[in-house]
Amino acid sequence: MKKIQAHLNKEIISTNDSFAKTLHQKSSFGEKIGEKIQYSLSEALYLVEKKKIEVLQKNKILPFEELLKKLSRIDKKIQIKYPVFKDLREKGHIVKTALRFGAEFRVYKKGTKIGKAHATWIIFTEHESKNLSWHEFSAKNRVAHSTKKKLLLAIVDEESKINYYEISWIKP
Repeated sequence: MKKIQAHLNKEIISTNDSFAKTLHQKSSFGEKIGEKIQYSLSEALYLVEKKKIEVLQKNKILPFEELLKKLSRIDKKIQIKYPVFKDLREKGHIVKTALRFGAEFRVYKKGTKIGKAHATWIIFTEHESKNLSWHEFSAKNRVAHSTKKKLLLAIVDEESKINYYEISWIKP
């Protein structure tokens, strides 16, 4: 199968490959921006690892490790965010960025079509060595509550193993 060719230009990875449009419709990878499909950094890494796309910069194909290194300069948390993205995608969830909410990802349950239903969770990722203050925790909880989503904390350890903690409001 032919790989999609996407291009890294500054901080954006995009393509106008027709197979990318098909993959977007079928599996919700990327966002349609005009005539192009634009990928989040985590999506691009995942698709490179799965051998669905190759990312080029100045007509040079970037192998996974080199791409990861370049993306680490763009996003300092990519080493923590990517394992979470990969884990959730492999469990069948649709994972999209949540920058406008001030979080890393928004996650749709398995089988959900984007546009037909809202994301269930908003995710914040942290390394296990980082201490989260009550103030930071409260701020994350407020973001989730104001967006009508459940808060999911993804804590990544040294071996890239992930523990998820779902936080939701209850009325006693």
